[in-house]
Amino acid sequence: MAGILIIAHAPLATALRECIAHIYGGCPARIGALDVLPDSDPAEVVARANAEIERLREENGALVLTDMFGATPSNIAARLATVPQVRVLAGVNLPMLVRAVCYRATPLDTLVEKALAGASKGVQTIGPCTPPPVNDCGCAPTPCAEAASDAAADMAKSAVAGASCATAATAAPVLAEAGCGDLASRLADALKPAGTA
Repeated sequence: MAGILIIAHAPLATALRECIAHIYGGCPARIGALDVLPDSDPAEVVARANAEIERLREENGALVLTDMFGATPSNIAARLATVPQVRVLAGVNLPMLVRAVCYRATPLDTLVEKALAGASKGVQTIGPCTPPPVNDCGCAPTPCAEAASDAAADMAKSAVAGASCATAATAAPVLAEAGCGDLASRLADALKPAGTA
């Protein structure tokens, strides 16, 4: 799993990490926070950031999230962009961070795409004209449920593409049991012989 380092104006980095701990009932491993104070020595913070990246980085790298592009924390984070297997994103918000935590097991480029999507999808107007959530229960889908569904979809695609129909058909009950009923029914429908209902 990729490590995640949040670098932001104090106390935002620590506050975002505490929000993740609140959401997950404890802080997941390999999530660091570096608060940049108004009187921080940038060279000292860069050294601490490099040490944190070495501590947090995993086999698929690390993601650095910073608050505002062009500000001191962002400039410090930009120094980490040259480290192999490290990506840096500015404009961190809680939806971006939650999405990043959920997709830490994916390749680093996919993680970046998912985090950026979470950031932009998390910015919504709420009011009388806001459309309702688009799932059966009326509650918003959680990013981790989405990540599990994505993984199940990838497994189903692999099963269909690389195996016989009989092997792929065994994936449908597994998906249904995993809570991906819609995906399971679509897979089962796709595997029906032509001309059957």
